[in-house]
Amino acid sequence: MSRTTVRGLTKMWSRADAPSDASNLPGVLLEPLPRRVLAARGLLDEGAAAFLEPSLRMLHDPSLLGDLDRAAERILEATSSGEAIAIYGDYDVDGVSSTAILVRTLRAIAPSARVLTYIPHRIDEGYGLNAEAIRTLASEGARVVVSVDCGITAVEPARVAREAGLDLDLIITDHHNGADREEDLPRAYAIVHPRKPGSAYPFGDLCGAGVAYKLAWRLCTLHAGTPRLPAELRELLVELLALAALGVVADVVPLRGENRVIARHGLTRIRTSPFIGLRALVRASGLDGERIDAEGVGFSLAPRLNACGRLGHAREALELMLTEDQTRAEEIARALTRLNDERRSVERRIADEAMEMARACGMDGPDKRAVVLASEGWHAGVVGIVCSRLVERLGRPTVLMQRQGDLLVGSGRSIEGFSLHGALEACAEHLHGFGGHDMAAGVKVLPERLDAFVEAFLARANASLRPEDLVSRVGYDCDASAHEVTPLAVRQLESLAPFGQGNPPVRVRVTGLRLAARPEPFGKHGHHLKFHVKDRDRSLRLVAWNWGLRHAETSASIPAGARIDALVVPKVSSWSGLVEPELIDLQVL
Repeated sequence: MSRTTVRGLTKMWSRADAPSDASNLPGVLLEPLPRRVLAARGLLDEGAAAFLEPSLRMLHDPSLLGDLDRAAERILEATSSGEAIAIYGDYDVDGVSSTAILVRTLRAIAPSARVLTYIPHRIDEGYGLNAEAIRTLASEGARVVVSVDCGITAVEPARVAREAGLDLDLIITDHHNGADREEDLPRAYAIVHPRKPGSAYPFGDLCGAGVAYKLAWRLCTLHAGTPRLPAELRELLVELLALAALGVVADVVPLRGENRVIARHGLTRIRTSPFIGLRALVRASGLDGERIDAEGVGFSLAPRLNACGRLGHAREALELMLTEDQTRAEEIARALTRLNDERRSVERRIADEAMEMARACGMDGPDKRAVVLASEGWHAGVVGIVCSRLVERLGRPTVLMQRQGDLLVGSGRSIEGFSLHGALEACAEHLHGFGGHDMAAGVKVLPERLDAFVEAFLARANASLRPEDLVSRVGYDCDASAHEVTPLAVRQLESLAPFGQGNPPVRVRVTGLRLAARPEPFGKHGHHLKFHVKDRDRSLRLVAWNWGLRHAETSASIPAGARIDALVVPKVSSWSGLVEPELIDLQVL
């Protein structure tokens, strides 16, 4: 039997050959389809209940994080002695959320404390701690500087601050990749990191906001003098989960373990948050009438918060997360929406240019298994997200750079199985600087070293990746019949949310369908397609988002009456209340 894959660059693979007779969870009567999906994900055991109903009691004791108690005690000492404290964040959602978490906590436990904030300018200063900013904060009276979502590689800024005789204590909280040996870390008063060398912390995948949340929690218990917090601090920590969830989702950390607990409980509090700015952002994003999930954060809230850091200055995003002024909150939220629209336009232009350059350089073929490009005219605040677009299109690691003064500065994104940070380490002799983690990183290159870096990076990618690794793969959990995709089954599958890195949306292959009519475009500009299919006496509509450009292709190659298998995300439409699975891929049989 011949098979034609409409999306020619994808392969479908099954997560597991799950038994169809897997047992139900205790106390839960599962439909056949959810039962098979849970079995395919290894969740039909004693750990399933904890996964499906993650409790806040599953969060680990903050004191297990090395140096966290030392950091919290020093911060509280500063609040009681009148020393100014500076929270030094990053310009992305994780960094802004981390900063807001600590500022709101300090406002609650020490209303009279002097708390400064600092977010570096993405283009003028770049990522992370810098010595000049530390000098500025010291001159403004800061005696404790707390980094959030950055600092683990700031060996030189920490040395400069120390040798300059600045009278301050540097506390680093971070989650990015750093040195493998404790002696190679920055010399600081305290370093709080879930994967710090020698650490025994049981969950290493916290984002920056997760680490900041743990510090906020410990500040509250130390301030109260008891683990059993007064009601106002307990309620604050619950509400701060909304900010921590923004960081978890936006930073694309694995949605397992503590991250899943934070996201599950934090997402439910975003729409009704007491934080005025967060509610204003929800309204500006058009989500005020909806349940906010990880998709809403990833595609609506996070891009707006990131937009000012990309095209302006992220201090506006931080102001939004901290303001108590309703009018100002609405003003900033509208401004972020306008900036996000501008960002999308700039992004599309750069993505088109980068794709054309990649093809011209042969970086879209099997002989060059990475993309490394530089251009004078690209916007530094947007190249990172364009990297992600090229990874999606070409299925290979991508580094894009543009000139800033005497340097080429840019970002990189990777694919599963290829450590971007490891590749940059291997090319370090050609780099002026770099930092990040396995899937995303920043990089600086002297123009005269660009060719050598490109050659070395491509050699690393070619040695590490096979041509078949560059084929985009669409995974699915199990096979299903159309009769099994019922409203009850879909609702039970929703208990696996939030979905994201490490916990992908449920996908099933619905087999043996007949196309009842040719696919039809829908939406304001016909950007989407709908497929009417039948399985015996069951009719079903499949929604294919952003398939509008493929209308002619699918209409010509798939006649009415054709038999197909469809890879779908089971969904119940929020508009009609009917089951309308989202079509991911299809095969004509």
